[in-house]
Amino acid sequence: MIPQTELHSADWQSELRAAETDGTALLARLNLTPRQMGFSAVAAREFSVLVPLPYLQRITPGDPNDPLLRQVLATSEETLVKPGYSDDPVGETGDTIRHPGIIQKYHGRVLLILASGCAINCRYCFRRHFPYEDNRQSRREWLQALDAIAADTSITEVILSGGDPLLVSDQRLTELIQAIADIGHVKRLRVHTRLPVVIPSRVTPGLVSALTATRLRSVLVIHSNHARELDEEVGAAMRRLRAAGVDLLNQSVLLKGVNDRASTLAALSEQLFAIGVMPYYLHLLDKVRGASHFDVSEQAGKALIAAVSALLPGYLVPKLVREEAGQPAKSAIAPLATETADRC
Repeated sequence: MIPQTELHSADWQSELRAAETDGTALLARLNLTPRQMGFSAVAAREFSVLVPLPYLQRITPGDPNDPLLRQVLATSEETLVKPGYSDDPVGETGDTIRHPGIIQKYHGRVLLILASGCAINCRYCFRRHFPYEDNRQSRREWLQALDAIAADTSITEVILSGGDPLLVSDQRLTELIQAIADIGHVKRLRVHTRLPVVIPSRVTPGLVSALTATRLRSVLVIHSNHARELDEEVGAAMRRLRAAGVDLLNQSVLLKGVNDRASTLAALSEQLFAIGVMPYYLHLLDKVRGASHFDVSEQAGKALIAAVSALLPGYLVPKLVREEAGQPAKSAIAPLATETADRC
């Protein structure tokens, strides 16, 4: 189902509304069959299929191993019960929710949940079971949330998240960002989004203006896992943001069958830099129920990042990290020695 939320222009809205939501139809478009791909209607009922057309068009028809398709197709692997996998793998419920819609796990930063939907449903999403219904906010509650941020002078950065925060209209984003900028002790605004990657037309003049019209230093963190996600339209969108003064970073998740080769990760970093985005984090998989088939071991991740380090200058090598519930920061993971990494 297309998320019912406040949308902006007919252009990117129409692309979102045209997203494929039927797994069988998705595979038919790609000349593949449900049986061939292990499609699971049960998995799709628990976490729906949602693939916008700009992203779908980057998937190679007839290729059952396409790394982009693997990220979005519900398969029977999601129904496997694996020890150690849970609905809340990074501890985002309970005491970390300071106020409906506000999550604080780390000192000096708070995360605002702006939207409960995304433009694409990634099968490995660590928030696929997040209780969004309990964190919806009315306008009055938004004002209360901002009051809570204003009352805590230790908060220097506000992070907009979701779902995908860019499902919110440019007008509402402009109003919210200005209200955040009016809180004197907040220095930075960070936006975590996959929307410009999957529907690059979302980078409208209004969005660029919303991110750059205040005194806040704006950082946009996109989420791309493979170089083929970054086509010419995505590149043009990123260059518009960068030219306007928005700092651009990328976070990836290390995923089996998607990007678990050093050459693939190196190609992603090269393509990101070519469009003005700096590689930032490479996350080991958050152990969310339904995603165990994507897991790459920590040892393999160490070897991979060491191998990438041998291929690229240091500034293009993302930091390998794991997020652990209750920890004061993400846990950085050191690469293996070079001689071990050479085997990757």
